[in-house]
Order: sequence, then C-alpha cells, then structure tokens
Amino acid sequence: MIVDDAAPGERPAPQTPLLDLFRLDGKVAVVTGASSGLGAGFAVALAEAGADVVLAARRADRLAETGAAVARHDRRWHAVTADVADPDDCDRVAGAALERFGRVDVLVNNAGISSVVPALREEPGDFRGVLDVNLSGAYWMAQACARRMEPGSAIVNVASVLGLVASALPQAAYSASKAGLLGLTRDLAQQWSGRRGIRVNALAPGFVNTEMTEEMPEETLGRFLAGAPLQRLGTQRELDAAMLFLAAPASGYVTGATLAVDGGMSGH
Repeated sequence: MIVDDAAPGERPAPQTPLLDLFRLDGKVAVVTGASSGLGAGFAVALAEAGADVVLAARRADRLAETGAAVARHDRRWHAVTADVADPDDCDRVAGAALERFGRVDVLVNNAGISSVVPALREEPGDFRGVLDVNLSGAYWMAQACARRMEPGSAIVNVASVLGLVASALPQAAYSASKAGLLGLTRDLAQQWSGRRGIRVNALAPGFVNTEMTEEMPEETLGRFLAGAPLQRLGTQRELDAAMLFLAAPASGYVTGATLAVDGGMSGH
C-alpha cells in the first residue's frame, strides 16, 4: 500500500520524462566546423533533437549540404562563412544567430585543424596556426556566444583523446591545443556556470570514422586502436549521442567536465 501524506499544495511537480531531457525544442544551437565530418553530424543531431542550427565554417559550399540535412528534420538553419581564428568573425556568427533566431542556447565548438610535423621541423607560424583555430578560436566563439546566452545555456568544446594521452604521431601543436582546450573548459565553467548559468563541458573523441582517419596510414591507425580496450573506430552516432547529452538538460548537473568517448583509450 502507498501512503501519500503530503499536505495539499505540497505535492512535488511531475518529473520530466527521461527522454525529454535530451530534447532541444525551441532552442538555437551554433556549430563551428559544420561543413563536414563531426561538425556536420553534430548539426544534424541537434536538429533531430529539435534545435534550429546556425552553421559556421570556412567552406561555404559545404555548409549548404549540411543545411539541407538539417532541413530534412523540419528545423531552420542559417549558414555563416567564418574563420574562428578571427574574433570579429566569431562575433559575427553569434550576432547572426541572435538576429536570425532571437537567441543562442548551445555552442558546439567543433572547428579544428591538425598537423603532423616532427617537433624539430615545425615552423612557428604553423604551430601558431593550429592553436589559433583549435584553442584561441574556441575561446573567441565562447566569448561571443556567452555574451548573448541566457541562464540554462550550454557550451560543448570538442577536444580530443590526444589532449589526454600521447600520440603515436608527431602532433605537438594539435595535442597542445586540445590539452589547452580542456583547461579552458574548466576555467570557463568556473567563471560562467554559477554567475551566468552557462554550463561548459568538453567532449574528447577518440578515433572516429571520418575524413581525418581515412587519411591516416592503416598501420598507424592500427597502433592507436590496439591500445584501446574496444579496439575499433568509433562512429558518428556514438559521438552525436555524447555531444547531445552535454548540450541538453540531461547534463544539467555537469559542468567543467571532460567526457572521453574513445573506446577506453584514455583510461587504459
């Protein structure tokens, strides 16, 4: 027998259905690096969850393809050609989201570039170029969106397992930029979560079946995967699900965290 001894007017509010915590209906998301790869997949996943999406990247022609995929889920989209290494471009992207859709609720900081160069051969300009996009660009985008976000918003910084473990390839700039992004995530979470109500978390993908891994030598990729308990590539949908968790109300009590989706590589 269930005894209900709550006084009238003191009954708890009905709980939100669990799967509804992963919905983003009525929300607006900004995705950088949305022209291909993980970024394009993230944009579509956000649309599936109910969000309208602002797509930013340097390749305007590819943004239209992503936009068409978003539209198939009956969501609105807007494309902005931008280079996140330029703070003015970042401000323009966030401003376009506010102007077009009236709000900014989610930022997925996905834009990134890589380089494979032995440390003694890497030129200063090349090293700075990677950090300008992967680390500084994420900071400028976070600043631009946070200035327009309301409490309850979320920022997801897409880092990498190489911010947590050593690479089998000479990737000093890339690894440094992704490790720096984890530190940036913790600091912004400390500054903004309590005072502004903006949660900031990082997603650290392992090796996923994308254009980038397709270009890796099979032997090199095999060495990476041999060090992970699952010993396989991840999939776009596995990353989509993790990203959506961090972007949605489902992770409302999570901030300053790094979620590694890497087949166990970083914990092995």
